[in-house]
Amino acid sequence: QELLRVMRTIDDRIVHELNTTIPTASFVGKVDPGQTCKELYESLMDAHTSRERIIKNCISQTSAVVKTLKEEREKAHEDAALLKQLRKEQTKV
Repeated sequence: QELLRVMRTIDDRIVHELNTTIPTASFVGKVDPGQTCKELYESLMDAHTSRERIIKNCISQTSAVVKTLKEEREKAHEDAALLKQLRKEQTKV
């Protein structure tokens, strides 16, 4: 969760990023707005791709834990702690 929070920084600060990327009238000649916008777009896409990969990996790992817990629950129907752990993992997914 902490890693996802850090990875969302660019999205959370998008207004600031846009304001610093797009030059004001006094800087138009010094900065290529097309290039800076392209770089911002690429960094956003990289961040989204990376975040998506991490989320899918987390879902995959948690789903495997849920599957294991379900199999264990089939063997021990009355185990309240196991059921609680299963519900916790299902909520996480």
